[in-house]
Amino acid sequence: MLLDNFKFAFKTRRAWWYTATSRSRARFARTTLGSFWLGFSNLLSIATLGLVYGTVFSVQDFRSYFIYLGIGLVIWNSISSSISNSPQLFSHNSSNIKNMNLKPLFYTFEEWSFQLQTFIQSFILVFFVFLFLKFSLLNNLLLYSWIPLINLFIFIYWFPLIICLISVRFTDIAQLVPIILQLVFLTSPILYRKESLGNIAWITNINFVYKILDSLRTTIIEGYIDYKDSILILIFNLIGLVVTMKCLENESKRLPFLL
Repeated sequence: MLLDNFKFAFKTRRAWWYTATSRSRARFARTTLGSFWLGFSNLLSIATLGLVYGTVFSVQDFRSYFIYLGIGLVIWNSISSSISNSPQLFSHNSSNIKNMNLKPLFYTFEEWSFQLQTFIQSFILVFFVFLFLKFSLLNNLLLYSWIPLINLFIFIYWFPLIICLISVRFTDIAQLVPIILQLVFLTSPILYRKESLGNIAWITNINFVYKILDSLRTTIIEGYIDYKDSILILIFNLIGLVVTMKCLENESKRLPFLL
């Protein structure tokens, strides 16, 4: 039953959070700065892209543009990383799935918590630097961003999971995902303002990934939240979560034979 899956995830929360933490530590083992490299690499990308695209788009207010670009990139990197890693999730854990009496659900939460930790580690340093440019960001984050944050966290679990389940049966998906992600990135107002799209700005209305990103970015920068839109996204996310976990439950018994 679906309820049993939620109970299992809750009971094993310390295990999958610990294994995800171990992965995070191993990634920066024997480095001096450790996980701070995530934030520094993001800051370097933001500074470079900000200078280049700020010049290309003739930006007048570079301070606002750096904040707009930086927060958008950090959120996008989290979404992109979650999706791009998803096609290989079960294949990388195929030996454990075949030989251990542990539900595949465990590995989905381990990957989710790893992505969650990566986002938090990179976001904190970038956000701290931006506070020197606009201190009201802290107030906006604490007061207005809770629902958009929840939407992001739920989305980077269920959407990569559905891609993962499809990839188990259709391995070509793994080759298609990076291409689609690149197209979504280029057509989403992350490096540029929405107004720059002109007559084709309507594509942002059907771009659900961008809606997740823009909702959170807007609340942090402007201190404004569209509750109607955010709650609709939350409802859609919850439906996606339930449906995806149900699909995983139905597919779990066949996974060892598909890997």
